[in-house]
Amino acid sequence: MTMSTVKPIPEGFHSLTPHLVCAGAADAIGFYQKAFNAVEQMRLPGPDGKLMHGCVRIGDSMLMLVEENPAWGTLGPQALKGSPVTIHLYVPDVDAAVAQAVAAGATVKMPADDMFWGDRYAVLQDPFGHSWSLATHVRDVSPEDIQKAMAQMSPNCG
Repeated sequence: MTMSTVKPIPEGFHSLTPHLVCAGAADAIGFYQKAFNAVEQMRLPGPDGKLMHGCVRIGDSMLMLVEENPAWGTLGPQALKGSPVTIHLYVPDVDAAVAQAVAAGATVKMPADDMFWGDRYAVLQDPFGHSWSLATHVRDVSPEDIQKAMAQMSPNCG
């Protein structure tokens, strides 16, 4: 019996990889390149030219994309009138990253600010309706101190 040398998680991927549905997925690749310095890894257009599968690398992580297709039940956040999902991206300089993403077309939903859990943190929406949180870790905070700070914010927390 021969042992397989195929890796169960492909090279360059992590166990968890977001797979976004976008109306205009090919355009989304271009936006992610400008906004987040994404590097295109793969693009598989379908017979109609729309993206059947795409993959970009942002930082050390992969992000997969597919074109919205109502016939397949794959709808993006614009068709669904929002999304309960936020993609979190750690960056070396959150203020510079927010400025770059806004210049590329993102909308600021929450400006960058220092948070009680130790991150400088912002929330953006991309032109395709996906929510992104961007952060730079600026200080280490113990779980106990995070809990205390959260409790001080609201009597309903903690």
